[in-house]
Amino acid sequence: MTILDQIIVSKKKEVALKKSIIPIKQLEQSFLFERKTNSLVHHLSNSSRGIIAEHKRRSPSKSVINQSHSVEDIVKSYENGGASGISVLTDGQYFGGSLEDLILARATMNLPLLRKDFMVDEYQIIEAKAFGADVILLIAAVLTRDEIKTLSELAQSLHIEVLLEIHNQQELEKSVMPTLDLIGVNNRNLKTFDVNLEYSRQLAEHIPSEFIKISESGIDSVEAILELKEYGFKGFLMGEYFMKSKNPENEMKEFIKNMKL
Repeated sequence: MTILDQIIVSKKKEVALKKSIIPIKQLEQSFLFERKTNSLVHHLSNSSRGIIAEHKRRSPSKSVINQSHSVEDIVKSYENGGASGISVLTDGQYFGGSLEDLILARATMNLPLLRKDFMVDEYQIIEAKAFGADVILLIAAVLTRDEIKTLSELAQSLHIEVLLEIHNQQELEKSVMPTLDLIGVNNRNLKTFDVNLEYSRQLAEHIPSEFIKISESGIDSVEAILELKEYGFKGFLMGEYFMKSKNPENEMKEFIKNMKL
């Protein structure tokens, strides 16, 4: 069993437990549930930067990344530094995140907010809305086409945008549908955790033009972003580069300055 398989088994058990404790009706009564969402598609379409900075304490592949800064400090630094959007890991068991991180991020800044987790149930989409997310992530590797359709249709009905993550052409072909908004190529193999930007380069031409293209993972240089822009990518999800910095705001400002934008 791969790490990804283990995560999905754990996630289904976690969601089943949550559903038994907190009913959907209670989530729908959240003061954030009626909030107007902030479009990541709009921000990326009107940005020459396209950086989606991530709050991620740790990961199965890198162990501890940064445990010393608060969520509020990190996301505010990202906003001040020039990010186009912010991603927050909410998985607790493998990444050290939580829904509390999401709601703290929402209370601290105004950028589009992506809930990054392993979404396997409609309940999690309702959670995302209740805790202030504007965008949710669906991972093609762990979902069937019917599951992607069901989850993305619910997200669309709640005015939440959907970022579909793919790793190969087969996943792309099984997943493309009008209820998606953004398609991200994960440069990290979720089974081996090896990283290679070639995944983005190879898949770029196959992604339909109506979707915003996102490149995820392994992006650690201005040169990489400038090259990926040539392949039509508008967004760049950077999960560790700024998170591990002692001063994320200054690090991002310098990075963007070097992009000569």
